Amino acid sequence: RGTALQPLFKMSYSCSKVGDPHPGQPYKGGNFCAFLPDNQEGLKTAKLLKKAFERGLTFQIKSCNGEERVTWGFIPHKTSRDGGKARNGYPDALYLHEVSTVL
Repeated sequence: RGTALQPLFKMSYSCSKVGDPHPGQPYKGGNFCAFLPDNQEGLKTAKLLKKAFERGLTFQIKSCNGEERVTWGFIPHKTSRDGGKARNGYPDALYLHEVSTVL
């Protein structure tokens, strides 16, 4: 199936909490997009990614040029439909196995 699922995450501006680089400081949000194949394994991975998001494991706050901002966390996401592994896209035959192992 050539179609891809497209989860979109919208993170608002807010204040960081204990465990973040600078607790109590405001941070900049953003829009994040990731792609999964529209097949059984992709749907299974989407459910695991949803649990990771609900547990606060998908994103982290980092300092960048003196500004706190939301970035991807340690769970790998495919942010492009093409370009291969080198460009965080497809094709990447091992991605679903690798992300399932991390999750």
